[in-house]
Amino acid sequence: MSLTLYGAPLSPFVRKVRLYLLEKGLDYQLEIVSPFSQPSWFRELSPLGRIPALRDGDMTLADSSVICQYLEEKHPHLAPLYGRDAEERARVRWLEKYCDYEVAPLATFGVFRNRTLKPSMGQSCDEAIVQAALVDKLPPHFDYLEKTLGTAEYFVGERLTIADLAFTTQMINMEHGGERLDAERWPQLAAHYARMTARESAQAVLPGEQKILAKLAGRA
Repeated sequence: MSLTLYGAPLSPFVRKVRLYLLEKGLDYQLEIVSPFSQPSWFRELSPLGRIPALRDGDMTLADSSVICQYLEEKHPHLAPLYGRDAEERARVRWLEKYCDYEVAPLATFGVFRNRTLKPSMGQSCDEAIVQAALVDKLPPHFDYLEKTLGTAEYFVGERLTIADLAFTTQMINMEHGGERLDAERWPQLAAHYARMTARESAQAVLPGEQKILAKLAGRA
C-alpha cells in the first residue's frame, strides 16, 4: 500500500481526505499524528506542521485540497470528484475553498474546538465564541449554501464532488460540538447532510470518531 495519510481522525481536513479516498476507492493507511504533539519528522512532510499530510511512494504533500487535487489528477477515471468541465471544476473548487476557509473557522474552530476539544484538555469552553458563530456568523454562510444547493442533491453537476465532502466534514465537526443544522431554516442543507452522512464512506469513519469522542469525554 503506497498511500499513507497522516493526521487525526477528528480533524475535518483529515476527514475530508479520508472521505475522498473512500469515494475514489483508493486504499490507504492512516497514521495518527496529533495537531498538538507532533513528531519532529512530521515537519519534513508538512513544513507548516498542519494536518493532513500524504505520502505516495516517494511523493509527499501537505494540505487537504492539494492532496485531493493531486490524487484526482493521478486517478482521473476513478469516480471523478472535481467536476466534468472547466465550469464545474471552478465551481467545485470555489465551494471547497468556501467551506475550508469560511465555514471551518466557525463550525470547527469555533463550535467544536470550544465545546469538545478544550474541555478534553482541561480548558474552559468559551461559550461566547460558540454563540457568536451559531447566531451571527454561520447563518449567512448557510443561507448562501442553501441557495447554491437549491433543490439539487449535490452542489455541482448533479453528482457527488469534493464540494459536498468539504461541506459535510465541517458539519460533522459542528455536530461533534453538539450542534446541528436547523432543518426548518435550512431544509435543503439539512437533507443534504443526512444523505451524505448515510453514505458508506461516512459510515466507515464515523463509528471510530464516536469512540474517540467518548474517550475524550471520559466515557470510555
